[in-house]
Amino acid sequence: MIKKIINSQAKNITSAAIIIGALSLVSRFLGIFRDRVLAAQFGAGDVLDAYYAAFRLPDLVYNLLILGAISAGVIPVFIALLNKKFGNKKEAWYLINSILNIAFLAVVLVCATLFILAPQLMSLITPGFSGEKLNMVVGLSRIMFLSPIFLGISAIFSSILQSHKRFFIYSLAPVFYNVGIIIGALYLVEYFGVYGLAWGVVLGSLMHMLVQLPATFFTGYRYELVFGLNNRNVRKVGKLMIPRTLTLIINQLNFLITTIFASTLMVGSLAIYNLANNLQSFPLGIFGVSFAVAALPVLSSLATSKKMDDFVATISTTFRQILFFIVPVSVLLYVLRAQIVRVILGSGQFSWTDTRLTAAALAIFSISLFAQGALPLIVRGFYALHNTKTPFFIGIVDLFINLGSLFFFAWVFSFDNWFSFFVVAILKVPDLWHTTDLRILSMPMAISVAALFNLLILMLALRHSIGRLDGRKIMDSSFRIVFASLGAGLFTYSSLYLINMYVVTETFLGILFQGFVAGSVGLLGYGLLGYLLNMEEMSIFVSSMHRKLFRKVTVIEDTSQEGTGV
Repeated sequence: MIKKIINSQAKNITSAAIIIGALSLVSRFLGIFRDRVLAAQFGAGDVLDAYYAAFRLPDLVYNLLILGAISAGVIPVFIALLNKKFGNKKEAWYLINSILNIAFLAVVLVCATLFILAPQLMSLITPGFSGEKLNMVVGLSRIMFLSPIFLGISAIFSSILQSHKRFFIYSLAPVFYNVGIIIGALYLVEYFGVYGLAWGVVLGSLMHMLVQLPATFFTGYRYELVFGLNNRNVRKVGKLMIPRTLTLIINQLNFLITTIFASTLMVGSLAIYNLANNLQSFPLGIFGVSFAVAALPVLSSLATSKKMDDFVATISTTFRQILFFIVPVSVLLYVLRAQIVRVILGSGQFSWTDTRLTAAALAIFSISLFAQGALPLIVRGFYALHNTKTPFFIGIVDLFINLGSLFFFAWVFSFDNWFSFFVVAILKVPDLWHTTDLRILSMPMAISVAALFNLLILMLALRHSIGRLDGRKIMDSSFRIVFASLGAGLFTYSSLYLINMYVVTETFLGILFQGFVAGSVGLLGYGLLGYLLNMEEMSIFVSSMHRKLFRKVTVIEDTSQEGTGV
């Protein structure tokens, strides 16, 4: 039974996305619990600022050396080699082992170098930090340099499982990663002080790797010490990886500049930004990333087989499914922002001002949530076509849009003007105007503006590349989804005020009840409006859920019969 679960394959994109999304939901809840533990223990202060800043260099190593190769190069080329008609399975495994060995050596060498140079580099990344706070960042980052090594190996295992459409174990790995971090925050800090947080990250990355190991071997993978530097498939992955890595460098530059900017603001600014970003990442991981990850193997197979009509249809259907889920969630996130932040983070050392600023940042993020959710799919459409150059060049444009927006909005929020008054009034924080540094809001605003432009340009480029994008169908679905989502927002907003008349919302249980009931009313309203508007996306989701539940019932019945000898 366990082997059957490990080896289970998703039948279609929506089914795969349900598996990935469900486990992502578990992982995100653990992530929220993790953030609540961190916020309660340390508040939005020096420790959390140092902790989040320490992630920058280890994340940089992982993203540049590993993530670029996996998503852009390894999976499309590996799937092409696994193709029964055009491929070569022996070559496929040779490619995987070569990439694994090359990546392992590269990560170890880079991490060792950065370990030595950490004091100088962290001084550049966090110019606003000094003394004990800077030393804390250096110490945390040096421990965290172990995590890219484990995550790098784990990422290769993930590529094998994704290519074989075995998404269950792949999706389980982030759950274990968050468990490790939580163990660090709850228990390891008692033995190692604040550095227990970093050891928790290392433990989580090790667990991320180990949980995927058995499932990887079940696919037929066997390790070999090969490098294949002259192998044409390894070289092809390298060529695809270079533009993707450069794109990730641009993304990391965005993060680093944001970190530098935040370090010059009031204490806690970086923590507030990261906490709001983590909250908006919750629906992004469940809906945006899950559908994109599920779609990549299918899109790669269709591109290899030259079935471009099916390729366009798959992009269109998956894009609309993402919007179907993420647009109403973004509306609910905006309406319920205060309740969400108060329930998840509003305890311990996390002050009321911290809560309101985080909620304001979350509201700004929610405006561009649909764009951020759709971007992973569109980018993977290019990767399936073995085209990593276009996203790179568009990424350069996105960098300048983000930086320009960041400094523009920082300037706008630095003095009294009609725009800043309008924004703080809409976000319900006008009383904080002269008591705190509202330039912190320029960071999520810049991210949102850049995401909107990035999606628009990428979609135009993809349409130019493949000829069409089924635009009429996308627009028709978008209008229905937006209309139903706004209706859901109205239901939710009305429910908040009705509940507020009868429930004491100054307590944790009161605010939890208010948010849960109002959100449930909004979701029910969205479902009703979706049914009345005859949304195709709702039918696809319902039928996929029905097939999955029916199949599970059948498996249980079969297992029961085997056990009784019937």
